[in-house]
Amino acid sequence: MRVRFLGTAAGGGLPQWNCACPGCVRARGAGQERLQDSLAVTGDGSCWYLLNASPDVGRQVASAPELAPGPGSRATPVRGVLLCTAELDHTIGLLSLREAAGLTVLATGPVLAALSRAFPVRWLLGGYTEVAWRSVEPGRPVELDGGLRTEAVAVGTKRPRYAGALSGVDGDCWVVAYRLTDPRTGGVLVYAPCLPRWVPELADGADHVVLDGTFHHATELSDRAGAAGRQTSMGHLPVVDSLPLLPRGPRYHYTHLNNTNPLVDPAAPERAELAAAGAQIAEDGAVLEI
Repeated sequence: MRVRFLGTAAGGGLPQWNCACPGCVRARGAGQERLQDSLAVTGDGSCWYLLNASPDVGRQVASAPELAPGPGSRATPVRGVLLCTAELDHTIGLLSLREAAGLTVLATGPVLAALSRAFPVRWLLGGYTEVAWRSVEPGRPVELDGGLRTEAVAVGTKRPRYAGALSGVDGDCWVVAYRLTDPRTGGVLVYAPCLPRWVPELADGADHVVLDGTFHHATELSDRAGAAGRQTSMGHLPVVDSLPLLPRGPRYHYTHLNNTNPLVDPAAPERAELAAAGAQIAEDGAVLEI
């Protein structure tokens, strides 16, 4: 299994266009950037799947040599997208994939309902390309082109704000992680960029675990951006709370970093805590061979 980090920032990226928090000011001054969270994975080097479709998807695909189009004039190695949530920063990029000759999108029933009704990207895309919308259920493996197998793991029930009033939704599985397995090598990747609580079995048997690194600590938004009262309802377990719970064995990579997170600074002293626990910050463009 080959994995490429396409983006490692939370919604809005780093620096965020309307933000003058210390993290954004430092990133602007240093000419550093993180695109919004997404991964690309393949089992055979030919068939690739995106995990989440960020608003930056066009730039992300263009920056990854493995995702370059060809050999046909309209051929692409991108076969589909696995969605962890229905949040806008994970789904807006689907609209930028409308030129594809065909696409498969995998998501839970509630997420598909949101994309059919509250944010009707399902019907918008239908006017441009053929999309196979596949419902995934936690605990039920799905075979992907190229030899990989994936299984969704339910981790949260938080709806995106735009779908707060959506009625008649069957189930509450709004947030999932994905466990990707290469049956030929036995390699296992777990991808959990949105994690409201620790799930003890999440890392079982995994080689690499990509975790929610949105916030470093629980009062970060109010401390660094003056956004009092918002963080507790956003559904992200702070790094200082997940770090002591990490089982030994897998390698851990924190992604989906908010612009207020001090860990976005390569020189942040807080990074030493991660290294001591066998963890690190994921970086845009980094590649894993599992």
